[in-house]
Formats: sequence, C-alpha cells, structure tokens
Amino acid sequence: MQMNELPLPQTTGARAVPVTGVRSRRFFEGTDWVAEEIPVALEYNGVSHAVMLASPSDLEDFAFGFSLTEGIVDDISQIRDIDISGNAQGITVHMEIASSCFARLKDRRRSLAGRTGCGLCGTDSLAHAVRLPQPLGGDARFSALSVTRALAALRDKQLLLGITGATHAAAWCNAAGEIMLLREDVGRHNALDKLVGALRRGKFAAGEGFVVVTSRASYEMVHKTAVAGVTLLAAVSGVTGLAIDVARDAGVALLGFARGEDLSVYCHAERIHLDHAA
Repeated sequence: MQMNELPLPQTTGARAVPVTGVRSRRFFEGTDWVAEEIPVALEYNGVSHAVMLASPSDLEDFAFGFSLTEGIVDDISQIRDIDISGNAQGITVHMEIASSCFARLKDRRRSLAGRTGCGLCGTDSLAHAVRLPQPLGGDARFSALSVTRALAALRDKQLLLGITGATHAAAWCNAAGEIMLLREDVGRHNALDKLVGALRRGKFAAGEGFVVVTSRASYEMVHKTAVAGVTLLAAVSGVTGLAIDVARDAGVALLGFARGEDLSVYCHAERIHLDHAA
C-alpha cells in the first residue's frame, strides 16, 4: 500500500520524513510530516541564559514572552533589540536588554536547560522554584458558553497539530469566545510564552479575554497566564494542586478538563458564569 503524497505544510515547524508501518492491517510506506524540535538559545547582552527545545516558529514572540514570564524584563520596552541567527546546531535569539534588567539577571542567573515537559529544569534554589505573580484585581467575568465556543474552534486553528499531530497550543480568546491569537509549539510552556509575547507585542487588552491551553495546567501555566494579565485559564486536561494554590492567590479562575461543554472550576468560580448547566 502506497500512501498519497502529502500537501506542503501551511506553517513552519514541520518536515517530511519517510515512514513505513501497518494501518488497517495493511502495510504502507510513504511520507509523513513530523514536528521539528530544535534547540533555541536565548541570549541576553551577549550572555547565553537558557536553551529550550522548541518549534522554530514565532520565535520573537517566544523570546518576548519568555523574558516577561521569567521576570528578566518587566516590560517589552526593556528589550532594546532582537536578532535571530541559526546554524546546524540550532537557533540563537540575541537580545539586548536594559542595563538594570541585565544586572538583575546576573544577580540571580542560573543554568537552565529547557525540556518540553519541565518548567523548572536547572533551578538550583528552592527560593526560585515557585515565583508568585502579582495578584490580579478587577471584576472580569466570562461565560462558560464562551469557553465552549473557543474549545469548539480550537482544533481547526491548530495548523501545526493538523500536519504533525505532535504539538500543543495556547490561545487567547475574547469575551465572546472568539480565538483572537493562537500559538503552537512542541512544548506547552513554550506555546504559552509565545502567546504572552504576542499579546504584549500586539498591545491587546489581555484582561478582557481568557486563555485556553491544550494541556494540563501546572503551576507555571498559571504563573504565565497571570503575568500576561489574564484572569481565566482553561485547560483541556487536568490541573495540579500547586496550580490551584497559585491561581487562588493570583486571582486567576482555573478551569480543567475543559472539553466540549464540560469543564471543572477549581478556584475563583465568581469569574465564570455557568450558563449552560442544567
């Protein structure tokens, strides 16, 4: 059995590879698209700080978002310049940041080797392991129907997943549940960092919408959402206990198992109106 030739991907981050196997009890051979996973070095003022394994798309968004959620800068205006270069070993994102930010970074610099499944790799101090975001105020409230609407539209917006079946997504949705921004990556943390960077660079009113992620909600996912100024995070999978604790303190409504019309609210239920419950 010969597989049909695959169409060219409509997004970066995938490459074609030969494949053989068994499908419906029949042998096949052909070509498949797989997700790229490339070392991406983040360099500040000439000093390498982190190497993350990431999809090679939306890397400027990733660099801005990572810098914000890691507390390296407080505002994207403190990133003075950015340049991206690559070689056979991977990609380097060179950033020039404000001298005050770089001095702070040197004071707490750590060796961080990024992996797709771990957000604390390289942390060498318990004091640095859990960073509490500033609490979010306001009375933003969202409809469960809006979350359902966003979930229904999510799959068709994930172009890289459609090609490879191997990536996560983070999406920012307006109050009506329309997906306004979406970023994909092999790593769930990276996808959310890319989204945070895109929100800040686009000067969106982040607090007027909510975030949906195609993964579990760990502490870091809540932290990044709070840094973005978003008060509701809905995860397709489950949540962790630490994520609930941090979300409660940060003022973020945390939803898990958000699939179809189902969802579980773990804290700040006052931020969501369960309007399609019987």
